[in-house]
Amino acid sequence: MEKFRFRKWKVYNDSQELFSLVLKIVKDLPKEFRFEIGSQMIRAALSVALNIAEGSGKTTDKELNRFLNISLRSLYETMAAMDALKLNGMVQEDRYDEAMKRIDGISNQLGGLKKTLVK
Repeated sequence: MEKFRFRKWKVYNDSQELFSLVLKIVKDLPKEFRFEIGSQMIRAALSVALNIAEGSGKTTDKELNRFLNISLRSLYETMAAMDALKLNGMVQEDRYDEAMKRIDGISNQLGGLKKTLVK
C-alpha cells in the first residue's frame, strides 16, 4: 500500500478546501456565536478530511469503508450547521452556495469511492 496515498485523492483535497472555507465563514460569525457554533463546524469539517486520511492507512477495504462512513456523517453535520447559519442570516449567500456545492461534490466522491470497495 502506498504511503500517504490519501494526499493524491481528489476527495481528500476537496475536503481540505471545504475546511478552509468553513474557517473563513466562522471568522465572520458574530463573536457570541464563534465558539459554540464555530468550533463545532470547524471540528465537523476537519473530521471529513481526517477520517479520509485515517481510513486510507487501513489494510482492508472494510476498515477504509468504516472511516469513509464517519467522514460522510461529519460532512452531513457540516451541512446541517451551514443550514442553521443560513436560516439565521449568519452566512453570506455566496459562501453558503459555495459550501453546499463543495459538500455535494465531496458526498458524491465519497459515495463513488465506497462503491469501489469490497463489502
